[in-house]
Amino acid sequence: MKDNDVPMSWEHPAVYRYEETIALKIPGYAHMYEMTDHLIAAHLNTTQSNETGRAAELLIVGAGGGQELVTFGSRHQDWSFTGIDPSARMLEIAKARVERAGLSHRVSFVQGSIQQIPERHAFPYDAATCMLVLHFVSGLSQKKELLCQVAERLKPGSPFCLASINAEPGTAAFGMQMQAWKSHMLDNGISIEEWERFTASIGRESDPVASSSVLELLGEAGFTQPIRYFGSYFVEAWCSVKQ
Repeated sequence: MKDNDVPMSWEHPAVYRYEETIALKIPGYAHMYEMTDHLIAAHLNTTQSNETGRAAELLIVGAGGGQELVTFGSRHQDWSFTGIDPSARMLEIAKARVERAGLSHRVSFVQGSIQQIPERHAFPYDAATCMLVLHFVSGLSQKKELLCQVAERLKPGSPFCLASINAEPGTAAFGMQMQAWKSHMLDNGISIEEWERFTASIGRESDPVASSSVLELLGEAGFTQPIRYFGSYFVEAWCSVKQ
């Protein structure tokens, strides 16, 4: 069996290289999180302008790896976080990064799904993110369910930032973009074997859908005012508001 025939697993030891490789794969990876931070902060500065001194509580869906936690936490001393991820190994990475950054006292971790947030953390949140997760959720109904679960845990008017691989496999545009993305990854030191594993995973371990479908799902889940603020090959980020 070839390596690219082996299903991807977030519990495989190879995920410990995630922090190193993901920035090589996605152009502008760090900038996406910085832009996300600025958008959330702008929303919170507006909506909480009459609540001086009030700390913000953020829900981070897919917190494994820790990029959101260290980016946001290092910039905002009054923000605290609940980070959720089903992968124990990915949460290990996040916990280590959070500890190195001196942020552990402001982060609660939950291994599992959003439904498993303990009741003590199940209050409405001021903001939420779901970065590079949605394309791993199979089927439109399951994607919608995840977005609905996020919406249920947000206060009205709260910002929600979502990033995912949005694509229509099988189209001519898809093939051209994939060739360009391949060139980018190989030029940045990603091996051909890892690229082949990535391409083999599309439709098997991941289920990307068109941008139009993502917008429909956001609307159906109760989000409005979507703004596309980042694009990098098939990776797109949107900021919307809980109705």
